[in-house]
Amino acid sequence: MRARSTSDVSSIHQAYALLGLTGPADAEVVTAAFRTTIKAARPDVAGGDAERFRQTIAAWRLIQSQAVPLALSPPVQAPPAPPVVSITPAQALAGGLSRVRLAGRDLRIRVPAGVRTGEHLRLKAAGASGEDLFLPVVIRPADGMHAIGDDLHMRWPVSHRLVADGGRLEIDTHAGVRSAWIVADQLLCLRLKNLGLPARGRHPQGHLFVTLEPRDDAPSVAEDMLARFTRVWTPDRLAA
Repeated sequence: MRARSTSDVSSIHQAYALLGLTGPADAEVVTAAFRTTIKAARPDVAGGDAERFRQTIAAWRLIQSQAVPLALSPPVQAPPAPPVVSITPAQALAGGLSRVRLAGRDLRIRVPAGVRTGEHLRLKAAGASGEDLFLPVVIRPADGMHAIGDDLHMRWPVSHRLVADGGRLEIDTHAGVRSAWIVADQLLCLRLKNLGLPARGRHPQGHLFVTLEPRDDAPSVAEDMLARFTRVWTPDRLAA
């Protein structure tokens, strides 16, 4: 049996980006990011994707191959790893509160808007000796979205006819309905500018990438417009 290679990932920078990281991070952050990403990419779960699953494994192997082995030394009792602050894309967009368990205590941590996977949140004097603690952040996939670096990614169903003929498409995003035009038989990935994670520190404003999924049960343009009309114009509003 031939061993699989990391040829699916062309660079270490791409490998980190596939795990939602902007660059090298602590080992526990990389591991948490890999576990979160591989779980969401599994082809047998809703929203999973076989290609993304394979690339995530390739990214992990490439990062592991780049790790510098430590020199042999006497075993030392390592301090416990700090808990990972796991948040959703919605929390990364707008900020909010997240819960972590630390030394037998349940803590509520305020997460600022625009935080990225791999960054750390500081807890003042929260250590056993009164020192500051720095907890790594991981953005886990939720509500059909996942984060890679500064950008957000989601999927949206589209009819085969619209893919073949092209036309206007309306997409429900976290920022509301957005319209886009697709060209017949072109790449099925759209970029909605400035709808990714907000700018923060050295990080620029991200974008939202929408992968279109041709499906037989996707509503046509007319059916989609009718569904939106019936949701907004209720009998009470029509009678007013």
